[in-house]
Amino acid sequence: MSTIRPLLVVAAVVALTAISSFAGPAPAASAPAAASIKKSEWNGFERQDFTIDGRQAWLVLPKTPASGKPWIWRTEFFGHEPQGDIALLEKGYHVAYIQISNLYGAPVALDAMDKYYDYVRAQYGLGEKVVLEGFSRGGLYAFNYAARHPERTAAIYGDAPVCDFKSWPGGKGKGPGAPKEWAECKKVYGFASDEDAAAYKLNPVDNLAPLAKAKVPILCVVGDADEVVPLEENAALVEARYKTLGGTIALIHKPGGKHHPHSLKDPTPIVDFILKHAASN
Repeated sequence: MSTIRPLLVVAAVVALTAISSFAGPAPAASAPAAASIKKSEWNGFERQDFTIDGRQAWLVLPKTPASGKPWIWRTEFFGHEPQGDIALLEKGYHVAYIQISNLYGAPVALDAMDKYYDYVRAQYGLGEKVVLEGFSRGGLYAFNYAARHPERTAAIYGDAPVCDFKSWPGGKGKGPGAPKEWAECKKVYGFASDEDAAAYKLNPVDNLAPLAKAKVPILCVVGDADEVVPLEENAALVEARYKTLGGTIALIHKPGGKHHPHSLKDPTPIVDFILKHAASN
């Protein structure tokens, strides 16, 4: 009798293990139901809208995905000067976006980006590494997320990118800043004063070492006369410091160019940089 009982226990454990092995992985907690996905057309491509943790989000699908399902993530101002995104869709890239405006790349924004990343990877099978695309203030999101997750970052494409919130919206350098946005920025980061903000050490210009260590390539398209996001306080400073760290970075200058218009009329140099450098990273 004493021999039979242990054998029964072992058999029960084996049976439970076998059952659990066929159960499959649990669904992602943040994944919206399939019925909540809304399909539409964006510049000739299918766009799928959904909600993640209460935030509006979407993904634009290429007609034929490239090998490995590469993607580019516009962190702000989706649809503005979209020629680069459209050209990459034609090359088989997906184009991603989640609504996290007025969060200035703060940790709360990066947390929301983490949820989006997990969802689209699980539901659409996108590649592990993403090209982060930061237009203007979107540079704060792109660079900060890359610093949090260099292992997820194929490349960074900044377009007149904000790389230091003291420059914009703070206006603590050459530019005029933006008082309303500066108050929002300090609030979302939890700063009690300008002095607290000035002491912060994780602005993109100060936090490039994780990117250099991971060999993340960076491209910035900049106007040499940018009056809103001064070049020397932002992308040019990133360039100098990143080169010192041994990183790969290229700036495409628009002589006499101001903050607007963004991008390039012919996005070929942008697309070529991404296809060359992101594919090998």
